[in-house]
Amino acid sequence: MVSLRANDIRSCPMQSLAVRLTGAAVAAGAFLVGLANAAPPAGKPPPAAAMSIITVWAPARPNIGEYPEITEAAKAFNLQQRAVKVDVHFSSVWRYDEMVRNAAMGNRLPCVISLDGPLLSSYVWSGYLQALDPFVPKALLNDLLPSIIKQGTYNGRLYSLAQTDSGLGLWGNRRLLRAAGVRVATLEAPWSLAEFEQALQRLTALEDVDYAINFSIYYVRSEFSAYAFSPILQGFGGDLIDRSDFQSAKGVLDGPASVEAMKRFQQWFRKGWSKPVVDRADDFERGRVALSWTGHWRYKPYRKALGDDLVLMPLPDFGHGIKTGMGNWSWAISSTCKEPAAAWAFIAHLMSREEIRRMADASASVPARRSVPARTLLYGPNGPLRMFALQHAAGLGVPRPATPAYVTISPVFAKAVSAIVNGGDVQVELSKAAEIIDADIARNLGYRP
Repeated sequence: MVSLRANDIRSCPMQSLAVRLTGAAVAAGAFLVGLANAAPPAGKPPPAAAMSIITVWAPARPNIGEYPEITEAAKAFNLQQRAVKVDVHFSSVWRYDEMVRNAAMGNRLPCVISLDGPLLSSYVWSGYLQALDPFVPKALLNDLLPSIIKQGTYNGRLYSLAQTDSGLGLWGNRRLLRAAGVRVATLEAPWSLAEFEQALQRLTALEDVDYAINFSIYYVRSEFSAYAFSPILQGFGGDLIDRSDFQSAKGVLDGPASVEAMKRFQQWFRKGWSKPVVDRADDFERGRVALSWTGHWRYKPYRKALGDDLVLMPLPDFGHGIKTGMGNWSWAISSTCKEPAAAWAFIAHLMSREEIRRMADASASVPARRSVPARTLLYGPNGPLRMFALQHAAGLGVPRPATPAYVTISPVFAKAVSAIVNGGDVQVELSKAAEIIDADIARNLGYRP
């Protein structure tokens, strides 16, 4: 049975929706199996099977399609099991990280938590998680996309697993591309910087087009900036931080390559090829623009609006190969969990091929296991989103920096991007961001283990 109630997590500063999932349970680890199967002493009735109740926290993101799938996965797990039951609580995604950190300070973390991939380093460094290495079978590791393992690894140990990865690309309106004489780019033949800018110029010149490309600037102050726009830095040879030791952003984030990347980005707005539109989010669907630089989560509304005119292309090659964003919400076991084997049983269930297939079809995200895409509607041999999977399989995704300093990097880069879009001096804005990041690293003694 499933019941809905208001969640009362004591450390949480907000009220949130909770879903309590009940049902029969099954053994999560050898110790539980042995207990359940042990023969009772002669002449005595068999003891009741031991039951472990594992609390799970996750953000509620119904617009992405994950919320109902996690609910159904938990229901299926509880119905299949006999010795483990999961109790899943969903809370607002906007303050979810704050809730987790408050709970950690009060030693009230649940056994299983969902976390946004780039926050993994901070969570591990803060002591919130325990490694998954003792539990993950080799067969599963060998079936995972390289990007999934990269995202879940910190200091050589695996701490989290995601059911799916994200896809970042260039969505196009085929009708408008054809009208402007612009070819459809592919992974084998992406647009160069010159061809990309030529396409922007031609598309903007179309009579019915307001501007050529939508960069979802209404998300600019969020995590979207680091996810979607750091590939521009990397495409020009720059980056958010020096990844050799993650000790400094100076000379990298504000170095010549990154500055050149953001100057070109700024020019795309100055030339009118893009606009910092913040009061509407449907310009691409309504045909006001021909291109949209965003992720997999926009597929369903885009498909509904454009039908067969919707085309998916890779990001351009700005000189250093195609670079694309990667990473998604993943599952981990808290450091305070007293029954990690039982907690892993639920994560293992989520990482099964069938659960990953269901999640990928519902959310349009990239299946985490190599063996799954062919089983899905969207990522199969002729699937409309197959390019997302192919670019991750080819290693084109660049993980956001695996450092606890990322919690500073993301918002200060987002602030710099916002200022640049609105005409700020590129060198000045990137240098200010680099100084703030380096100061944070220094204050935390380099975030050494």
